[in-house]
Amino acid sequence: MGREHWKKIWIGSAGNMVEWYDWFVYASFATYFAGAFFPHGNPTAQMMNTAGIFAVGFFMRPVGGWLLGRVGDRRGRKAALTLTVTLMSASAVLIAVAPTYGVAGYGGALVLLLARLLQGLSVGGEYAASATYLTEASDPRRRGFASSFQYVSMTAGQIVGLGLQILLQRTMSDDALHSYGWRIPFVVGALGAAVIFYLRRSMLETDVYEADDSGEERGTLRALWRHKREALLVMALTMGGTVAYYTYTTYLTKYLSNSAGLPKRTATLVSFTALIVFACLQPLAGRLSDRIGRRPLLITFAVGSTFLTVPVMTLLKHAGSYWPALGLSLLALVVVTGYTSINACVKAELFPTGVRALGVALPYALANALFGGTAEYVALWFKNAGAESGFFWYVAACAAVSLVVYISMRETRDLDLTRVKNAEASTLTPAS
Repeated sequence: MGREHWKKIWIGSAGNMVEWYDWFVYASFATYFAGAFFPHGNPTAQMMNTAGIFAVGFFMRPVGGWLLGRVGDRRGRKAALTLTVTLMSASAVLIAVAPTYGVAGYGGALVLLLARLLQGLSVGGEYAASATYLTEASDPRRRGFASSFQYVSMTAGQIVGLGLQILLQRTMSDDALHSYGWRIPFVVGALGAAVIFYLRRSMLETDVYEADDSGEERGTLRALWRHKREALLVMALTMGGTVAYYTYTTYLTKYLSNSAGLPKRTATLVSFTALIVFACLQPLAGRLSDRIGRRPLLITFAVGSTFLTVPVMTLLKHAGSYWPALGLSLLALVVVTGYTSINACVKAELFPTGVRALGVALPYALANALFGGTAEYVALWFKNAGAESGFFWYVAACAAVSLVVYISMRETRDLDLTRVKNAEASTLTPAS
């Protein structure tokens, strides 16, 4: 890759990191502010309330996918990426200043809800704009490698959030963290978003987009309807991956703390270490997909997640200490890498330029609203019902559904992004 390509990937990834830092920091600090916005009582019930608001943010993602996907296809990838980081900055500020239950009753929870709705709107467009930008900006022979930096940056955002949490845990008392310390990461997120806004204003548009001549139908639902099979494929191949990803990232720390009985600090350190290794794996797997294709990695993920989820989650519950928990977490994340490293480029490769951002954004956001955003809430629901193992089987079942899709879809590695048509990207024709 030339210097110009690396510049595009760097700016796109850096913004994505801040977006997902703000998105995930809500989940990683929820154990500290869950009691601030709701009446005192059952800690699991408080966590379910905050998880419910977390899930609500996902239900704004289809709206964000539609609106910002349309902006990305009609006004350019740069315009969409700049708008998403602006919305994310506003949401971080709202959470940082939200009043507690003791000050404003449920008014604080309403502010928290509004912030999550803005985050959902923003991230609903960010994923697709980032996936499209990174895929289009790369060398056609290295699209898997380049687009893998989307999950490098997403994971880096979470690593920064967890790193800040570890720092605050070591420098502040538990009472201080529950009282006001949890607000600090949201202030940091707002400042980071302001920096990325400045960087994205000077970013370069992709050559693929500038060469597109789709006309007035770019980014419209009418144009997307002509690629409805590809849209359904995006939803189906997302289902298993998003549930597994959120299980072993955002929910993992809570699971290790609330179910496995590890101290919060130990649980946070396990997640932090595992995510560093996970981030490093993404470009390696992305590059491998450029050599052997996308389907082998997707199938490997789905088989592993289908058959290993139940035993891994069961063993994690009885891990007892740092090293066993870390080893099991890494095993799970290695399997998930088969999906995360390449799913962005696979989805982008299915659509023509004029509807690529919307085509990735809307169906992906719908799948995340239904499966990714509810994963943590479903897990806590099973736990509250006294049948926690039911969630393990749920994750495995979602992966099994995606496995059927991966086996039946055709290979996308060698498709020309400037020539993708509905027939060429057809969904259920296996590669020969």
